[in-house]
Amino acid sequence: MSIAFFDSGIGGLTVLREAARMLPDEDFIFFADTLHVPYGPKSKQQVTEYVCEAAERILGEKVKALVIACNTATSVAATELRRVYEVPVIGMEPAVKPAVEMNGAGGRRVLVLATELTLSQAKYMELVSRVDDHGIVDSLPMPELVEYCERLNFDPVELGEYFRRKFEPFDLNAYGTIVLGCTHYPYYAPLLESMLPSHIRVIDGSAGTVRRLSTVLNERGITGGGSGKVRFMNSANDAAYNEKLERAWAVLHSPTE
Repeated sequence: MSIAFFDSGIGGLTVLREAARMLPDEDFIFFADTLHVPYGPKSKQQVTEYVCEAAERILGEKVKALVIACNTATSVAATELRRVYEVPVIGMEPAVKPAVEMNGAGGRRVLVLATELTLSQAKYMELVSRVDDHGIVDSLPMPELVEYCERLNFDPVELGEYFRRKFEPFDLNAYGTIVLGCTHYPYYAPLLESMLPSHIRVIDGSAGTVRRLSTVLNERGITGGGSGKVRFMNSANDAAYNEKLERAWAVLHSPTE
């Protein structure tokens, strides 16, 4: 049986990449909700409905675990999926806790980049409240970045200008860590690292999510049995989009990434 990874579009492939590295003896299905991408600008109710519809279809594939490789979808729908289904459901959250631990009391600040919907949810606010004892976490919505990514636009000049505009209100010298709180954003990590001050670390939640997945698989005794095979699916049954997923997968494995 395979492990399913789900996102609104190509972003969740960044999490799948980490799983393929850490769990080479598993097979994977990647499902993109192309009918409704992007999730960030939509309402909580809409996204919950979309995620539940997608989960019903994905679990028809007889998977042994479902990873919601999307911070927005996790924040609004993970609890509901766990209530309805017995299969393990692994969600994501922005890597705020490790970022705060990296900076510590008296250190530099943390800037979390995410979608508007993720940043507006009680789940995110509770996370920050729980770990940010020194008030060092700031948030910045970057909704356009998902759309750039879905168009496979990785042009360093255009994206560099976009990032400069977004960061203009911030004194980047005050920040020690930038958290990529959307799974689309790690596609741009190399560009960010090249243009940000050298002291800033850029992190995301992929590794932590896959470690949690591995723990759950081991606890249930359902590890292995595969060879790293990846199968792509999407909610529109669009062969052209599956080809786009394959191109995006290749981008993540290119020498520059």
